[in-house]
Amino acid sequence: FRRAIEEGLLDPKRIVQIGIRGSIYEPGEHEWAVAQGIRIIYMEEFVRRGAASVMEEARGIVGDTPIYVTFDIDCIDPSMAPGTGTPELGGFTTREAQEMVRLLDGLTIVGADVVEVAPPFDLGGMTALAGATMMFELLCVMAKSVQAARAPD
Repeated sequence: FRRAIEEGLLDPKRIVQIGIRGSIYEPGEHEWAVAQGIRIIYMEEFVRRGAASVMEEARGIVGDTPIYVTFDIDCIDPSMAPGTGTPELGGFTTREAQEMVRLLDGLTIVGADVVEVAPPFDLGGMTALAGATMMFELLCVMAKSVQAARAPD
């Protein structure tokens, strides 16, 4: 994201990161993101406010214009999605993740991805299932948006 912002490809004031937790790799990383206008919602804030409140704010930030959603599987707690290169305790439950994705309903999502699924670390296929489910949920929200756009007036 940093390189895309530096190249002028992304508007940082329309980026929302939700569920950030754990260590930061570089001391200035957080300060740089905030200075650019990225809205960072740490896990502690999410827990305090709840999914509906957080997603209402996120919807307000991204507005009515087309958006791209990237879902990083390591936002889910490793007890439910262990197969990632950067597992971090204290993540979302799969139910919370589904709720957040479903609360994107009505936005104009033009593309989405699910990243960081690492099959070599995915004992029992739990992470693959979580990743496939999150992509399915994103596609369902996108399909409703496409259907609404194609509906005759």
